Amino acid sequence: MRRRVLGRSGVTVTELAFGTGALGNLYTPVPPDTAAAAVDAAWDAGIRHFDTAPHYGLGLAERRIGEALRARPRDAYTLATKAGRLLEPLPHPSGDDLAHGFAVPATHRRVWDFSGDGVRRSIEQSLERLGLDRVDLVHLHDPDDHEEAAFRDAYPALERLRSEGVVRAIGAGMNQTAMLTRFLRDTDVDTVLCAGRLTLLDQSALDTLLPEAAARGRSVLVGGVLNSGLLADPRPGARYDYRAAPPALVERALRLKAVAARHGVPLRAAALAYPLRHPAVAAVLLGGRSADELRDAVAQLDRPVPEALWDDLKAEGLLR
Repeated sequence: MRRRVLGRSGVTVTELAFGTGALGNLYTPVPPDTAAAAVDAAWDAGIRHFDTAPHYGLGLAERRIGEALRARPRDAYTLATKAGRLLEPLPHPSGDDLAHGFAVPATHRRVWDFSGDGVRRSIEQSLERLGLDRVDLVHLHDPDDHEEAAFRDAYPALERLRSEGVVRAIGAGMNQTAMLTRFLRDTDVDTVLCAGRLTLLDQSALDTLLPEAAARGRSVLVGGVLNSGLLADPRPGARYDYRAAPPALVERALRLKAVAARHGVPLRAAALAYPLRHPAVAAVLLGGRSADELRDAVAQLDRPVPEALWDDLKAEGLLR
């Protein structure tokens, strides 16, 4: 699988990366052996970049990906985690974490912390859960409501950790483009992770984010390319950005599917291929709940997508 370098960091990522949200029991439980088999399938397919976060299943995703990678040669892959939410144990755990989207016991609470000390503590806690001696990339995770602290305190802490060699690359991961563009413009991040804003249904990253990245020689990682599932299986009741998709978006996704079908291309294949057409995009992150889902994703990425498909989508007003 092709690899690309993140900005000037020297950190490489495969063009398809494994996002581990599902390993944290996103929405429904994933049995341990099923989670391990998904990672094995990703590895066997040549995927060598893995993305996780404390938020995913209150640390479950970090523990699972750490265990699955521990026996692999450490220099053979790159691993990213995130900072911004500390996990504090609850004195009297009860109930589950489904209010945050994860089917795990509510053993901890998330505490927003974008202080310099909070960033360091977050990385220390992540390494303990991962059972590994280092991560290659750390993103500030969802600092939407903490912009001042993120730029004043959290980002300088990441920059110091990079200069000390604790991490090799730094960035920010969000579901919006405006603040990510500011990170590219006002800081020395190596990359940003943009979720859901460079897809067949939402191309808003083309406005300022991607031009800024290209102009500054930075890399963009793209997540959420299926928009929470609507582009995987367009139908009433499908999810879009983690909630029920509005009827107008379902109709638009069905139109996208029909155009792709005329060219013999599954909509999933077009959705995966689309972000990688931009030169600033280093990789697409895709989650998977099982080995079959991972193998399908790799098969879709390997499918040739004719240029005429993109031309037709533009002609029908479905693509910029």
